[in-house]
Amino acid sequence: MRLQRQGETLAGQPWPVDAAAFPGWDGTVAGAFALQAQLAESLLLRDDFRTPLRRIAGVDVGFEDEGRTTRAAAVLLDADTLQPLTEVIARRATTMPYVPGLLSFRELPAVVAALSALPQVPDLVVCDGQGIAHPRRLGIAAHVGIATGLPTLGAAKKRLVGVHDAVGPQRSDRTPLLDARSQEPIGWVLRSKDGCNPLIVSPGHRVSLATSVELVLRWTRRYRLPEPTRLADRLASRRGGSASPQHSLL
Repeated sequence: MRLQRQGETLAGQPWPVDAAAFPGWDGTVAGAFALQAQLAESLLLRDDFRTPLRRIAGVDVGFEDEGRTTRAAAVLLDADTLQPLTEVIARRATTMPYVPGLLSFRELPAVVAALSALPQVPDLVVCDGQGIAHPRRLGIAAHVGIATGLPTLGAAKKRLVGVHDAVGPQRSDRTPLLDARSQEPIGWVLRSKDGCNPLIVSPGHRVSLATSVELVLRWTRRYRLPEPTRLADRLASRRGGSASPQHSLL
């Protein structure tokens, strides 16, 4: 298969398609866009997860070997204490270049491998990236939800799409993120820590818009990022050591 943009191969390289992760994808950018739109129709944007939550997971992705290896980190935490229980790092060959709006096609296989290796299934997954706050409503958090069936939400460091009013300067201040054309709410701009840049929070799958921002705020303590993705970010980017008594490499 060749990853193509309007009939031309990106960078002149053939890129294989992971049929299990991307069913029906023909390897083209246009095909990926179409698949995103199709999968987004299956998203459930209401709360459909276990309560009370017992275990949650955070996931993030980094790259090694000058981008040739995708390194996904998954951290399992106690949902109440936020104590890390298990950490997993999964490495997979990077089979696709970066294409704006198609980040999940680059990262999903490694993320699913890391989540699958956790010794217990999380009740909800927090992704470092977008949920439905995405041009075709299928950011990495939404795609992970569809691929795994797990409840997911996204807490991104930067805005990808949408417009919003100014957000207040204090922790918990928030304002809706709206689709620029339809004015439909697609997420939140959340000040998670006084004086820090806001996060972009949006539901992925089986989580409602209103609940997504409350959960991120609940799981954000001393730092700007919520604990699940803060710990996963450290592992994925090789900053700091293990925070969990159980640490696995795949």
